[in-house]
Amino acid sequence: MDAPLSAGEVIALLRQRWQASYDLQLVQRRGRLYLQVMWAYQEQLSFPLSAEEYETHIAELVLVLNSLGVAAVVRDWLQQCPDRPRLGKALSLALELPPGRASEFML
Repeated sequence: MDAPLSAGEVIALLRQRWQASYDLQLVQRRGRLYLQVMWAYQEQLSFPLSAEEYETHIAELVLVLNSLGVAAVVRDWLQQCPDRPRLGKALSLALELPPGRASEFML
């Protein structure tokens, strides 16, 4: 079993890879679940979350990712993604969910 992610690890990976604490979102489209690295980041003056709210948001997202069993895939992708988020263009990782787990997260 892969080691679970932590909020601190994800934030450190974002900062190491792109020198910014980008926002992360889970998005459902056409029956698939995607992890998106958004173009907004915590260090921006216009970012809507405080540092504490950002860390709480990432911790909640990491909890979902760990329960989906995709920690290793997300970790590898954050370390190796060749692109970077740009204004109006998020980076997307299609999450392959284990059989039976997808229905728990899809509406």
